Amino acid sequence: MELAISIAVIVAIVGGALAYIIYAKKSGKKCIGCPDSKSCSGKCGSCGCGCGAKDNEQDK
Repeated sequence: MELAISIAVIVAIVGGALAYIIYAKKSGKKCIGCPDSKSCSGKCGSCGCGCGAKDNEQDK
């Protein structure tokens, strides 16, 4: 019984995280968790979250 409850809790946590990620991506966020993610272009890295840092390194 405890195993079933543990599995249900883990499934609920993973499901909630997945739902949050899907919702955030559909709402236009580039960097999930970054407060400036809607205004971040994802290329310049100017929002401070570093989402564009990898793109900038490849451009050099």
